[in-house]
Amino acid sequence: MFSMLRKMLTYPRLTLGYPAVPMDDRYFVGCPAIDVDRCTRCGACEAACPSSCMGRNAEGHVGINLDECLFCGRCAEVCPTGAAAMTKRFELAALSREALRATPLLPEPPTPQGDEKPLLTEMRQRIDAAYGRSLRIREVDAGSCNGCDYEANALNNPFNDLERFGIQFVASPRHADMLLVTGCPTRNMEQALIKTFNATPDPKLVMAVGACACSGGIFRDLYATRSGIDRVLPVDIYVPGCPPRPQAILHGILKALEGVRHPA
Repeated sequence: MFSMLRKMLTYPRLTLGYPAVPMDDRYFVGCPAIDVDRCTRCGACEAACPSSCMGRNAEGHVGINLDECLFCGRCAEVCPTGAAAMTKRFELAALSREALRATPLLPEPPTPQGDEKPLLTEMRQRIDAAYGRSLRIREVDAGSCNGCDYEANALNNPFNDLERFGIQFVASPRHADMLLVTGCPTRNMEQALIKTFNATPDPKLVMAVGACACSGGIFRDLYATRSGIDRVLPVDIYVPGCPPRPQAILHGILKALEGVRHPA
């Protein structure tokens, strides 16, 4: 018993300070981006992309549909001019799919810094105003490979400690305020997903996590899938990636809460 207590006192705090404290991104592989000044529009990246996520924006520049992107880095490997490159950026959650389409060069995300306590207080006040004391999340696998599910589960480990924000995963949609959905979805899961949505009390949020949930990913336009959660349910926040890291999912949850107000 004393050896166990000694070990508990010896180890430092393991919980990450994110998002108040910047992440150590030395080993990160984030989303790809294209430098429009170096791009010659040769089409090599478009031909090599396994998910066919390359597109053209309004100016005709080659861009990346991040809602379909697998973050595999193939575009960076084949680009002859180095215009396509992998970045460290992972805070990519968007309130609409249009915001993730044909993105050439993403702006640098703001670097959070400072004490964690004011941020925690602010988030708890926001959650309390919208839902009362806590935010409950029901995770729904609508036909994924489980990669996104593993990352979502990691939010509960000591390193991320989602509950410090007053956010918890629950086993029933009847207890939930948000549905965290992964997968295409498949047609066999479509009715189950709709029933889960209908069982969740209002006001509720729906978050599409991962490329498959955002757009269908590499499985879009197949006979067995619906090519994205928004073909079945209204989606409030999209978190791209294959899979997105836990901090990217956390960023999506917090971003979804920014505009939430409890109905009068």
